[in-house]
Amino acid sequence: MSVRRSGSRAGVWLRAAAVLFAGSTVLATAAGTPTLQRFEYVEPHMGTTFRMVLYARTATQADRAVTAAYARIAELDARLSDYRDSSELSQLTKRAVGRPIPVSRDLFRILEAGQRLAVKTDGAFDLTVGPLTRLWRRAHRQGQLPPEQELADARAVTGYKKLVLNRRARTARVAVPGMRLDAGGIAKGYAADAALAVLGQHGIRRALVAAGGDIRMGEPPPESPGWQIVLAGLDPERSAPGSPLTLSNCGVSTSGDAEQWVEIDGRRYSHIVDPRTGLGLTGHRSVTVVAANAMTSDMLATAVTVLGPREGIALVDSHPDAAALVGVVAATGEEWHQSRRWDQAGISGQ
Repeated sequence: MSVRRSGSRAGVWLRAAAVLFAGSTVLATAAGTPTLQRFEYVEPHMGTTFRMVLYARTATQADRAVTAAYARIAELDARLSDYRDSSELSQLTKRAVGRPIPVSRDLFRILEAGQRLAVKTDGAFDLTVGPLTRLWRRAHRQGQLPPEQELADARAVTGYKKLVLNRRARTARVAVPGMRLDAGGIAKGYAADAALAVLGQHGIRRALVAAGGDIRMGEPPPESPGWQIVLAGLDPERSAPGSPLTLSNCGVSTSGDAEQWVEIDGRRYSHIVDPRTGLGLTGHRSVTVVAANAMTSDMLATAVTVLGPREGIALVDSHPDAAALVGVVAATGEEWHQSRRWDQAGISGQ
């Protein structure tokens, strides 16, 4: 058996979408108003690096806002992590078997958004994929495909229809024991949105929060039309067509397998699992989605990666505030596909 492995989990997100931070440290605003200074912060959370770039009047204002924003991210990590048995996400599938239990507002928002997309994609996006992702994480570590019986057992406790929500009561119920939830395709985008909201509460609106490959932008830097975002291509050494993008007041997410994959017996398997088949995706692809917020761009990017270019582009085109660029390696070389709104206002490639 021959095995090749890719880089680390954190590495793929850091390479998936990079930000070019231009401009001087101190920038003047309109005449008679205080100058804005540029600040940058980095902390590890959710298995990746959360980077914040913002413009504030003083270091004290910036530090207070960022401290509160990182505290909010840490709160969400403790609540939504599938790596922690103590998290609310993990405890839900143990406590809610056959009976509804109340869940927090944050968790319910994640579950409700995920269930809507699961229905729309017929399970291509599925938060109940936890048993399968655990098997494939082990496969990547050991360089061996999951045994057929273990895959069958995991598929038996996977499926979005086995998760039942009650919006009025804000409760959740799971239909079978052994189910595990995995919010990896939505939680970082949600956390980036939440962190930007906290910065706004502290009077900071010219800011960007980058959670690896999931980025949430507020107002642009002073005297700039937007934040410049460089998108990695199918080859990590080259950027995607039309990169960089100039964006503001939106979310952008990149999903793909440029660095996180394993080759077993000559076949390349992605870290991303198709919930409908239980198998790791094969081939090589890169998906970038721009949407109104990072939670939406995060989960759409995951869904499009599973669906592929044709169905994935159709899914994005059905969202009025989203656009996508999809790259795949075909027999004839690289192919790039874009949704109808990719070249429209707000997505200005340079």
